[in-house]
Amino acid sequence: MQKNPRIALVTGASRGIGRGSALALAHDGYDIVVNYRSHGDEAQQVVQDIMNLGRQAIAIKADVGIRQEVETMVEQALHRFGRLDAVVANAAYSVRAPFIELEWEDVKRVVDVTMFGVWHICQLGARRMVKQGEGGKIVIISSIHAELPFVRSGPYNMCKAGINHLGATIANELAADHINVNVINPGWIDTPGERTFYTEAEIQAGGSRMPWGRLGTIEEIGAAVAYLCSPQADYITGSVLRVDGGLALRRG
Repeated sequence: MQKNPRIALVTGASRGIGRGSALALAHDGYDIVVNYRSHGDEAQQVVQDIMNLGRQAIAIKADVGIRQEVETMVEQALHRFGRLDAVVANAAYSVRAPFIELEWEDVKRVVDVTMFGVWHICQLGARRMVKQGEGGKIVIISSIHAELPFVRSGPYNMCKAGINHLGATIANELAADHINVNVINPGWIDTPGERTFYTEAEIQAGGSRMPWGRLGTIEEIGAAVAYLCSPQADYITGSVLRVDGGLALRRG
């Protein structure tokens, strides 16, 4: 064990990209705060997997779309670990329907989680990192939807474009504090959440049509997160890293 391990908080870490990010950071020596809103059993499994790697981890339930719950989560994380060195703003929510048919309550929920949830955890995490005075890492998991106007995804597209610009703004403001802020734009990644919108057959067929011949994996996004949270990425801030197997090039 490291004498002074780094601590990372990953939102939406019970499954999918959040899980991949948490495990990759644990491989790199971070102790992890595993945030989840649902799928508590899976969150506890992520904690166990991290501990099997020789790292420490806790799972904290919080809805990132509710500011007070994020505040409480950060307080709990600090009570357990005493510091915060990295934040991965991953949690998101999407409702897919034509623009003219979307219900306002659904739109609000997408914005609360996918945009304001990023605001809450990044702001609260940054405040702690600035107070510590030792720099830090913030990684925002955005999407290729920030670049491409996929139909039936208006609220999600809007939020992802917004958090990309937010990330650049935060990076600009926190550079003097040596807090790296970067964004990752995943393409179509093979996650449990995709099964909400597509059948297994549709996912397999869609993957075969990707430029790379397959969907991306949570491990590949996790590797990108781990790199941006590593000392090797010390001179990278305000960047958007596209991890999409060439999807944006094909669409362009």
